[in-house]
Amino acid sequence: MDSQALLSKQVDAQLHVVMFPWLAFGHMIPFLELAKLIAQSGNHVSFVSTPRNIDRLPKLPPNLAPFITFVKLPLPHVPNLLENAEATADLPNDKVQFLKVAYDLLQQPMTRFLDAADPDWVIHDFAPYWLGPIATKLGISCAFFSIFNASCVGFFTPGDQLEYRSEPDHFTVPPKWVPFQSKVAFRYFEIKKIISEGLSGDASGVSFKYRLTESIEGCDLLAVRSCFELEPEWLRLLEQLNRKPVIPVGQLAPELDDRGDYGKDETWQQIKEWLDKLARGSVVYVAFGSEAKPNQTEITEIALGLEQSELPFFWVLKMSLDPSDTEMVKLPEGFEERTKGRGVVCTSWAPQLKILSHDSIGGFLSHSGWSSVVEALSLERPLILLTFFADQGLNASFLQEKKMGYLIPRNEGDGSFTREAVAQSLRLVMVEEGGKIYRDKAKEMSSLFRDRDKQKQYMDNFVSYLKAYRRIKNKGVAAS
Repeated sequence: MDSQALLSKQVDAQLHVVMFPWLAFGHMIPFLELAKLIAQSGNHVSFVSTPRNIDRLPKLPPNLAPFITFVKLPLPHVPNLLENAEATADLPNDKVQFLKVAYDLLQQPMTRFLDAADPDWVIHDFAPYWLGPIATKLGISCAFFSIFNASCVGFFTPGDQLEYRSEPDHFTVPPKWVPFQSKVAFRYFEIKKIISEGLSGDASGVSFKYRLTESIEGCDLLAVRSCFELEPEWLRLLEQLNRKPVIPVGQLAPELDDRGDYGKDETWQQIKEWLDKLARGSVVYVAFGSEAKPNQTEITEIALGLEQSELPFFWVLKMSLDPSDTEMVKLPEGFEERTKGRGVVCTSWAPQLKILSHDSIGGFLSHSGWSSVVEALSLERPLILLTFFADQGLNASFLQEKKMGYLIPRNEGDGSFTREAVAQSLRLVMVEEGGKIYRDKAKEMSSLFRDRDKQKQYMDNFVSYLKAYRRIKNKGVAAS
C-alpha cells in the first residue's frame, strides 16, 4: 500500500485519545462524560488520574467499558498535603495549593506514559500548563478542554492582556477586549475572596492565570463545554483572541439512566418515597456541590430563609468538607422540628440527578457550578443562585444576564445575605408571577440541553476534526 492510500485509510481509523483532567470532581466528571461520547463511536480513550480518584468515579456503562481504559498514576507525596487527599473535595480550600504541587510532580510519569502509549491526541485541563510542550516534543496533538463555558474562558483571556487588571474592582466589569454588550463579571465580594489564591501564586509557584494562559497557548485546539445556540458571540471571540480553532462539544448533559449511583438504590428509594408525597413542582432542592461549604452564619440564614419561604425542601448539607475540617456547622435550634414533614436535611450522599428528575422538584438553590446548572436546566428546573468561589460568580452573572437563573441579593462588599432575601428569592422563582420568566426560560433551555441529536452533532464534528487534523499532520510527516 502506497503512502497516499495509507493516509486515506487513516482518515477513518479509530482514534486513541488520552484525557488528563485536574484533580477535582467538577472537572473529572465532565472529562469522563466527554470520554464516553468519544468512545461511543468506537474510539479508544485512556483516562488518566490518580488511583483513589479513579476508584471513586462512576462505573462505565457495559457497552463503553471496552473502549475506555483507566490509567492510575500515583500522586507523589508532598509536605502539607493530607494523607489520602487526591482531589479538591478531600481538602479545605487553603490546602488545595499543595494538591497543585503534587499534581505538577506528575509531569515525569505522564511523559513516560504518553511516550509509551503514543496516542493521536491528549486532551487536558487548565492545570497541566507544562503538558503542551511535552506533547509537541513527542509528536502528539494537544487539545485544551475547558469545562468552563466560553464566557468564563473569554473573561480571562487573552493572557497577554491580563496584567492591566491588578485590583479586585477591575474584575467587576467586563474586560476591555469584549466588543459586545455583556454583564458577565464578578461581584466585588466574589473576586475579593479568590483573587489572592486564584489569580496570584500559591505554594506551587504558579498562578491560575499562568496555568490557563500556557495551557491554551500550548494546545492545537480549544474544546469548550458550550454550544453556539447558547453563547455564539463568546465562542467567536475566543477564536479571535486565541488565534486557533475553538470547537464547542455541547453541554455534556448526563443520560438520565447513566448516573453513576449504582448500588445505592436503597438510598434513592427512601428519598423517592418522601418526594412522591408532595405536589408537582412544589419542592426546592438545595445543594452546593462537593467543595462549597457555607459558613455558620450562611447556614443559619439559608435555613431560616427556607423556613420563612414555607416551601417544601430537600437540602443536601455538608456538615464538614473533609476529615481535617474541624469547623462543624449546625442548624438553628429547633429548625428541624419546626420544618418536620415539610423539609428534609440530608447530611450524606444523595443522587442529585435522580432528585432533580422527580416531578415534585420545582426549583434548585445552587452554587452555580456548571455541571449542576446543566443537570438542572436539562430537566426544566429553574435556578436560584448563591455563589461561593471560583468560576461560580461568572456563571451566575451569565445565567442572570440570560434570565436562566436568579441571584439572591447580597451585600456587594462582604457577600452577606439575609434569611428574608433567601425566602423572597425562593418564592419569586418557584411560585410568584414575577418569577415566571425564570420558569419559562428553564423549560425553553431544557430542549437545548437535553437534545441528544444536537449533542451528537457537536461530538461528530469534534471527532471529525480530530481525525482530519491527524490526516493533515500525517500528510506533513509523509511529505517530509
